[in-house]
Amino acid sequence: MSATINWIVDWMDTSTQTINGFQHVVLSCGWRCNGSEANTANPPVTFTTSVYGTCTFPEPQAGGSFIPYAQLTQAEVLGWCWANGVNQTATEAAVNANLNAQINPTQAQLPLPWATTASH
Repeated sequence: MSATINWIVDWMDTSTQTINGFQHVVLSCGWRCNGSEANTANPPVTFTTSVYGTCTFPEPQAGGSFIPYAQLTQAEVLGWCWANGVNQTATEAAVNANLNAQINPTQAQLPLPWATTASH
């Protein structure tokens, strides 16, 4: 199976003052990239992981393009993140690597060799 990747904007900080003629300018946001993958074990197991971070945005230029706060979409804000330093490809690769490490672990905690489960 393949992983399901889901990007989410958790919060946005906005200016309380007018900036270059614009109100409620988004200055930064917090984002998450969630991943999940189910296997065919009996019973089935779903593995999950998340990578999260923040991103700051440049102030809009006077007379430049601006989307009013009420008209913003999550897709638009995520696009800003990817245009301002959040590496979408690397983040999704990290999510996939984390899932793969859960599905195909390279380490395990075995029972201690001197511990026994039988009582004497």
